[in-house]
Amino acid sequence: MPHDTVLIAGAGIGGLTTALALHARGIDATIMDRTPTLRPIGVGINLLPHAVRELTNLGLGDALRDIAAAPHSICFYDHTGELLFREPRGLAAGDPHPQLSVHRGRLQMLLLEAVRSRLGGIAVRAGTTVDGFIQDSDRVQVRTTAGTLSGAALIGADGIGSTVRAALHPGPDPLMWAGITMYRGAASMPAFLDGSTMAIIKGDNGVDLVTYPIGGGLVNWVLQVPTGDPGELDGDAQWNLAAEPAEVSRHLTRWRLNWLDLDALVARTENIFRYPMVDRNPLAYWGVGRVTLLGDAAHPMYPVGANGGSQAIVDARVLADEYAVGGLAGLLRYEDQRRPETTEVVAANRQMHHAFSEGTADLDRVTSAYRSDTARSRRA
Repeated sequence: MPHDTVLIAGAGIGGLTTALALHARGIDATIMDRTPTLRPIGVGINLLPHAVRELTNLGLGDALRDIAAAPHSICFYDHTGELLFREPRGLAAGDPHPQLSVHRGRLQMLLLEAVRSRLGGIAVRAGTTVDGFIQDSDRVQVRTTAGTLSGAALIGADGIGSTVRAALHPGPDPLMWAGITMYRGAASMPAFLDGSTMAIIKGDNGVDLVTYPIGGGLVNWVLQVPTGDPGELDGDAQWNLAAEPAEVSRHLTRWRLNWLDLDALVARTENIFRYPMVDRNPLAYWGVGRVTLLGDAAHPMYPVGANGGSQAIVDARVLADEYAVGGLAGLLRYEDQRRPETTEVVAANRQMHHAFSEGTADLDRVTSAYRSDTARSRRA
């Protein structure tokens, strides 16, 4: 492997987009992922207009729109179906690009196919777990389960449980729990209302349902249920535990929505997952020398405001721009730009979650939080 290759840990949305962005600037990249076989798993994700812009600039705009839904508004309702407020999104809000809602696995497969087509079939090394790394003035050597790989830089895009982050920051770095358990799924059913609306329904006792079509005949949904006091999570997050339909349905028994069949939403979901709403406190720095972080490995955030995946995609473009111009010095400039920006988003997502959790009594605060998020997204 040439020593000028950039090594990327993680073949998720951030890692794959980084490889494409580097390749577009004439820089070779190799991705390592611990998963033996990359498959289209997961549920829905929203891409804000700034993320759609970046993928469009990489030549993926048409293919992305073919597999996604494009919401023109997000509407808040109470559990009786009364509309509380509506906020335009994407093109309807005056952005030059749409907001797109898509199945995370389908998006990942789209990016994976593009990487393999443009960078070659061996650019993504599945079943290759990063165990650690050492670096010197000439290169970084990455120890993996498939042997040692050498390159010019290492980008830790290996998610919220990042091995690269743990090596760079070996001290305490707990997951911070919002006190919310999320139940997630994608139902095979027709889209509700006009097919281009996101909805957040606020129920009793802080229970919220977020739902939106994601293309391909699927409706994504997330039920957020308060189940404890916020604070440090005891142990790991135990991602993607299976949940039973009854665990969801019991929270919706008194809801009455004439535009959405809640029983069908749950019953037509093949797999329901349960996991905690968590983030981590922002780091004082991301990387050292030839190694840095990106996406959830750098700035995990609450899934509020549709910003997690979108921020990883912006990370990829900024890193590629700066590295192409400045090499290793560009990695530091990337961090200097993106770390304060993403720290602001982490804080804003926490504030937005707190506004939501107070229910409809503070509707002005909820409205303000969403409009502030829209304005922040346009500046990305």
